[in-house]
Amino acid sequence: VQLQASGGGLVQAGDSLRLSCAASGRAFSSYGVGWFRQALGKEREFVAAISRSGSTTYYADSVKGRFTISRDNAKNTVYLQMNSLKPEDTAVYYCAAAAVPGPHTVTLRYDYWGQGTQVTVSS
Repeated sequence: VQLQASGGGLVQAGDSLRLSCAASGRAFSSYGVGWFRQALGKEREFVAAISRSGSTTYYADSVKGRFTISRDNAKNTVYLQMNSLKPEDTAVYYCAAAAVPGPHTVTLRYDYWGQGTQVTVSS
């Protein structure tokens, strides 16, 4: 499966963005999907994940209550709605797909990765 992340940009603190992860290739509904982010000079960290059906979601504590992950399997797309953005949310955001049932919070569980989209939040 190929993944294409989009929707990043430069916003001010308190603004919102919606990231999209569009998939092509094998049946997208067979994969759990996660969002991760990597700030400059830091390790990649878990943000949110969603199960194949969309019935189960996980969030990092740092984004809980502000970010919402969802999916539309008919459109082969997963979304990350980000509200109340903070400067510390600045990072490159990556989506990833996992063949093993999840959702998963660790990078090693994911088989396919998108190219990343930059999110910059100014104070």
